[in-house]
Amino acid sequence: MRKVFFLVAFFLVTGPVLGQSSKAGLFIDSFVTKNNFNGTILLAKKNKAWYKKSFGSANFQQQVPNTTDTRYKIASITKAFTAVLVLQLYEQGKIDLNKTISTYLPDYKGEAANKVTVVQLLNMTSGIHNMDADLSLESALKQGMPQYQLPHTSDEMLTRYGSGKLENEPGKVWDYNNADYIILGKIIERITSKTFEEHLQANILQPLLMTNSGIAYQQKMIPRLADTYFYREDIKAMVNDLPAYMENWYASGAMYSTVDDILKFANALFEKKLLKQATLDLMFTSGLSEYGYGVWVYKDYDIHHKNYTIIKRPGSIMGAQAMLFHVLEEGSTIIILSNTATASLDEFAAKIATRIVE
Repeated sequence: MRKVFFLVAFFLVTGPVLGQSSKAGLFIDSFVTKNNFNGTILLAKKNKAWYKKSFGSANFQQQVPNTTDTRYKIASITKAFTAVLVLQLYEQGKIDLNKTISTYLPDYKGEAANKVTVVQLLNMTSGIHNMDADLSLESALKQGMPQYQLPHTSDEMLTRYGSGKLENEPGKVWDYNNADYIILGKIIERITSKTFEEHLQANILQPLLMTNSGIAYQQKMIPRLADTYFYREDIKAMVNDLPAYMENWYASGAMYSTVDDILKFANALFEKKLLKQATLDLMFTSGLSEYGYGVWVYKDYDIHHKNYTIIKRPGSIMGAQAMLFHVLEEGSTIIILSNTATASLDEFAAKIATRIVE
């Protein structure tokens, strides 16, 4: 009798997950085939991964397969880490979110020095000239990308690309600008007297045992890091990413990680182990263009005619594509890391969500 009860209880608990796994797995396999997706996908609920699978190659030339331990460049998911570090300093009383840049960087020369606040950097409403405004694939192929293809220290990135003129009144217009997070990185360094990487390691990566995550550098050989590729429409071929100094993306996009490490970060964030609830409420306030602090926040997101709150943090640098997608009320997390730009991860994650949320 006890054995029968156990089996019934087991299927009551695992049945929905098994059903979700089958439904999601069939869809993922189909999407991967249609879009030539390369990368790793992890699905979790209530902090536990219940689906993890890799596809394609980490290195096309040597035909090295992606695995669940493959490290990927996570691009702008880095901004979520930067936002958390800033908010931790806010909780410690070391940063006033409503103070201006010059409060923490008195030698900052940009027009924004006494006009743009830390909050406006966090929520991308600084109004500072967008450092990537004139950047396109066409211009990069003809003229290169001086922001990223020439060696620059983080101080040089701040001076050259994070100190432009104000083009909009601070707080009034949303504009996705990597410069805002470069400034935040330098504020973190000035307050803590540590490099951004040292502070990141000490306050997030080491406490969470994220041993497969860090900052990528052009000169650093990182074991198991996937090479990145993108599709050239003009020549109808998959090609190597353009050469770049990954460290130039700095606090806005220079990190690498694995799906397991990103899950550790997501779990700690949503379990209030990195920030208090009141601070999370600030981070997850949906502002202009539905952007919070380092993440997008979609209120009343419809899945099967029910409204949910979605916390989303995508990343994209050429072939490096990444997605952290969390359904707040369900506790469901979708993590997609890719080394090719062959599929829309926004579309991919949204469609997966409809198959794992009942």
